[in-house]
Amino acid sequence: DPNRVVLNQNNVLVSPADGIIQKIEKAKMPKEIASNDKEMNKISIFLNVFDVHVNRIPISAKVKKLSYHHGKFFNASLDKASEHNERQSVLLELNDKQEVGVIQIAGLIARRIVCDLKKDQEVSTGERFGIIRFGSRVDVYLPDHFEIKVLEGQRMIGGESVIAELKDIKKSKPAPSKSTSTKSMTISTNKKNIKKSTKTSTAKVKVSKSKVNTKVSDKK
Repeated sequence: DPNRVVLNQNNVLVSPADGIIQKIEKAKMPKEIASNDKEMNKISIFLNVFDVHVNRIPISAKVKKLSYHHGKFFNASLDKASEHNERQSVLLELNDKQEVGVIQIAGLIARRIVCDLKKDQEVSTGERFGIIRFGSRVDVYLPDHFEIKVLEGQRMIGGESVIAELKDIKKSKPAPSKSTSTKSMTISTNKKNIKKSTKTSTAKVKVSKSKVNTKVSDKK
């Protein structure tokens, strides 16, 4: 159970376990903790018998719900392990009320899941919260406003490796391009030239009128 360097950032979600990213897919959260039937982004991390089996909190949140499901002990690398194997489900509620699911799943060898969390407990990113003994799997369910930063087959370090990041929903206005600025300058210059020429023409007309008036008065 080595110490880990945990990122002090609220916009990232770190891996809850050491192991290999086995699968990334769309799936529904386990029914025992699901608030609805909406599909979420699911990231499955497989731990072999040589991996560190201490699990860590992926993101700072509040523990909203806990549920233990007694089940089978299929090989944790199989897809059906998510649904049929014995598991501890944890539902985390973020500050913006979005939910993240963390599922500890027992495997063929693992026969015991330990989870030290309590309902309504405030937890921090990278904090230790349990252990699976031994050879197991951890599934993470993420809402769509998280951008996944990992690929299948990638090795994770629990509490350190970033697996997802909050999307930046603020769109800054693009700066005007040079061509646009040049066009604006040209237009303003043209406007100034037009004003100058208009003033000059007006002055010429006034001079012409004064000359005509002078000639008329001379004739009289």
